[in-house]
Amino acid sequence: ETCLDAFENVTGDTGEKMTNLLKTSKEMTANGLVMVGEVTSLVTSLWKALGLPETGRQLRAKELDEEDEEEEPSWVNDRRGLLQATGAKIRANVVVAKDGSGKYKTITQALQDVPRKSNKTFVIYVKEGVYQEQVMVDKTMTWVMMIGDGPTKTKITAGKNFKDGTSTFKTATFAAVGTNFIGKDLWFENSAGPEKHQAVALRVQSDMSIFYNCRMDGYQDTLYTHAHRQFFRDCTITGTIDFIFGNAAVILQNCKIFVRKPMENQKCIVTAQGRLERKEPTGIVLQNCAISSDPGFFPVRHVFKTYLGRPWKQYSRTIIMQCQIDDLIQPEGWLPWEGDFALKTLFYTEFDNRGPGAAKQNRVKWRGIKQITPKHALDFTPGLFIRGNPWIRRTGVPYYSGMATI
Repeated sequence: ETCLDAFENVTGDTGEKMTNLLKTSKEMTANGLVMVGEVTSLVTSLWKALGLPETGRQLRAKELDEEDEEEEPSWVNDRRGLLQATGAKIRANVVVAKDGSGKYKTITQALQDVPRKSNKTFVIYVKEGVYQEQVMVDKTMTWVMMIGDGPTKTKITAGKNFKDGTSTFKTATFAAVGTNFIGKDLWFENSAGPEKHQAVALRVQSDMSIFYNCRMDGYQDTLYTHAHRQFFRDCTITGTIDFIFGNAAVILQNCKIFVRKPMENQKCIVTAQGRLERKEPTGIVLQNCAISSDPGFFPVRHVFKTYLGRPWKQYSRTIIMQCQIDDLIQPEGWLPWEGDFALKTLFYTEFDNRGPGAAKQNRVKWRGIKQITPKHALDFTPGLFIRGNPWIRRTGVPYYSGMATI
């Protein structure tokens, strides 16, 4: 569905053909998900009929931990060591520097050195500086690790936007598509401003991708969590409208989420998740994050209404748990997209949050608003929701596999 969105402004025969092909693919995928769900249900019923013990979340978690004990290939160990290094100690395959002290002056040039379809980590060190370019880590560029000098020092910025005629998908300043991408100590910005509407700073389609200690700045549609499994840790995301959106299976853990001042008569919405089918294993999870106002918005935070999210697609799923929610959030919490669209089919839940904006007594009463148990909440942690233990732990990035200890 998000691929279809990429063709929203494409005209002519090519655009129409691609749209029809993608619709067919979407229908086949939806049918496949239903079939898998039916088979799973059948197997579960048979399992119970035979009197066998039911497999629970604790067993699944144990199996995931056992996966971590398997012998690691040498390149995995190298990856952990590489990620822990900083500055001159980084063992980079290529160095990018605006001042000419590296092999290249632009990130795009450096990406041409990445071996295609490789299973070995390729490290690009981007020194402090402002890099004004649109960057694409394409699907052939696998196992890329990009390390900067810090989320306020290595800045990648561009200003493509919807108002000036670029589709939302193509506005991204930085796009990570190749699998197993890791970004650390980087700053991604779309400089278009609120008057330019949709303007993406970072778009991620990389499966098993990790962003650690990074910053994403924009206004509308800042972070496009487009597809596959993604993990963000200790990152900062700023924006105004739907600024964390998409249809990936994504967890943002220990992140700072700052709402910025919008244009007059606009509302601010943190998330807009795009799950189209009930069986899709996707959703946006905010775990132990802080949702608050940036300095420019703080004095007017009660003038403009701010909401946790709204349903972009029919089965939109968003989980906000163990978060600090400040007083900028409206008491009703969530906002409709249009009319009663998706209000019965969405899955929105808040679990074990804290702060003045976390009170739930005046929240909207839609059928899709769920109250979950601690046991169910475990399903939305990294170890289970994105099957993250095998690919997160081995990088050395700190994380909670289960619930956070607060």
